[in-house]
Amino acid sequence: MRHGSIPGARGRVRPLTLLGDPILHQPCEDVTAFGPELATLVEDLFATMYASQGVGLAANQVGEPLRVFVYDCPDDEDVRHLGHVVNPRLVEADGVVLRGPEGCLSLPGLEAGTERHDHAVVEGFTVTGDPVTVHGTGFFARCLQHELDHLEGRVYADRVKGWRHRKLMRQINRAPWRREGARP
Repeated sequence: MRHGSIPGARGRVRPLTLLGDPILHQPCEDVTAFGPELATLVEDLFATMYASQGVGLAANQVGEPLRVFVYDCPDDEDVRHLGHVVNPRLVEADGVVLRGPEGCLSLPGLEAGTERHDHAVVEGFTVTGDPVTVHGTGFFARCLQHELDHLEGRVYADRVKGWRHRKLMRQINRAPWRREGARP
């Protein structure tokens, strides 16, 4: 029997912010009010992430420039990690640096080999203001670092180098969702 509600069950699916929107390239602001509006945002983030079949989603990806993200992501051992972090900060990123395929709901249909550490530790708060520490390895560590990048005003394409970057930029410029004149 399940205890509590399913994340996102009470949320509404919001439109995704796509690459080219300036909000994705601006650092997000700290959350200062831990109340019903924040709880609604977290529910909406879960609903939007699930509707888009993602494993993580940051608030600026739905147009809210706040430091909060949600995740429902497996690690390399196929262990499911489900939660959210408000005002997160990366306290540790170490281990082997691996290049792996990475995509993003704000760059739909695209992916590129992106280098990330295979271990990450994030500290922050829950929606009720309680401290939380999240440890990630493998794919889940990649997810945590990816979502933190969003909150700093970066997308994974900013980390891709060399020929992979050139190829990704060509794909972005040809993407049907790309707005004319928008900065990638």
